[in-house]
Amino acid sequence: MKPYYTNGDFIPERDPYAPEIQPQLAVLCLSGSLGGLELNSLKFAGWMQERGWRVTFFAPPATPLAAWAEEWFVPLETLAVRRGPAMPLAAWELKQQLERLQVDVLVVTQNKDLALATLVKTLMGGHLRIIYQQHMQLGRPKRSLVHTLRFRLVDAWLTPLPGLAREVARHTHFDTAQLHTVPLGLPLEQFAPLTRTRAEARQELGLPLEGPLLGILGRFDAGKGQDFVIQALHHLRQQLGHDASLVIMGEPTRNEGDEYLRQLQALVKQLGLEQRVHFRGFRANPAVFYQAIDVFVLASENETYGMVTLEAMAAGVPVVAAATGGTVELVQHGHTGLLYLHRDVAACARSVRRTLLDPAATRLRVERAQLERWCYSHHRQCALTEDVIQALCAAPAAETPSRRARRALAINAVFAAGVAPWLGKVEF
Repeated sequence: MKPYYTNGDFIPERDPYAPEIQPQLAVLCLSGSLGGLELNSLKFAGWMQERGWRVTFFAPPATPLAAWAEEWFVPLETLAVRRGPAMPLAAWELKQQLERLQVDVLVVTQNKDLALATLVKTLMGGHLRIIYQQHMQLGRPKRSLVHTLRFRLVDAWLTPLPGLAREVARHTHFDTAQLHTVPLGLPLEQFAPLTRTRAEARQELGLPLEGPLLGILGRFDAGKGQDFVIQALHHLRQQLGHDASLVIMGEPTRNEGDEYLRQLQALVKQLGLEQRVHFRGFRANPAVFYQAIDVFVLASENETYGMVTLEAMAAGVPVVAAATGGTVELVQHGHTGLLYLHRDVAACARSVRRTLLDPAATRLRVERAQLERWCYSHHRQCALTEDVIQALCAAPAAETPSRRARRALAINAVFAAGVAPWLGKVEF
């Protein structure tokens, strides 16, 4: 079974006989959830594999992420999550796995996994190149001694947007010469050409065949703003007199229960929208969702990158989005979509009505958005990442380390020397 994100079209691959270094890659994502970050990490591993790289994906055992890796035939190694005082145990186990697989480059996609990765690099004597593929915003500044030493063991930092790159430069001591802007990609072939009519897509999802349909996609979480979109739909219908329905696709965050979903269902009942709001479960291939809707609404509190926004734009769906986080870089107001002030229900409803009532202007925005979608192709993401990997592999990692890296390794080695003899007695 081919992974869902390919369609058999030609994919530029690396020549296995080319006279260049071809390191063994590993992608580390120790998350028990299954959201955008996790799926994007797994997709990236699969895409690199298709391009001829030897890739191993690391995920926690008995998680949706591990199950999807096996479903998509991405080589999988499992690693139990141990944080805090138990983290050295995980570091020793990961070190043994990487050495057995002869991994040269480790791509880390979660910020909280960097502590583990840099400890492993220390245990391996610096003979590991670490690439941090940023998916989330930094949040608070990370200029402490601990963060600085940790980041100095990172060989390259890939950030998806110029604004996030400026944030890294402003809030860390990371060497900006090793900071690269590499947009996270998506398989554009998945969204065009259309494989279903709108009526067929709605029928497949069990949605109303007639009338305007809004859509929001993402895990059920207060930060994603599904409650806000329900309120915007109510305002659109009651205050602006525009008939419409809404489909909410997603699933609860793993290990966090379904309390928020029950709150959403209660809100729908309270507003009398039981026949207008439709909940649908998560789908690994979201193309049918975009083919079914007329307007995509993003209401996230602070979306770092907004892969779903790019998916909607690639699918030719008009976008109405909250002006927060990285969305303001992805959506140009009035040019490729419409933005509204975060949590302003009336403003969101007006933008939806404007989208529905002026199809000519809406179609023009959609066309402009699709012209720019090639910047976010997964082929481009992989090619830019390959450039970084090849540059890192041009010289042995431990042969000529920088002065700062030597200092960071020396300090970390003090800890490693103390725990390694004890860890060696541990059986996994």
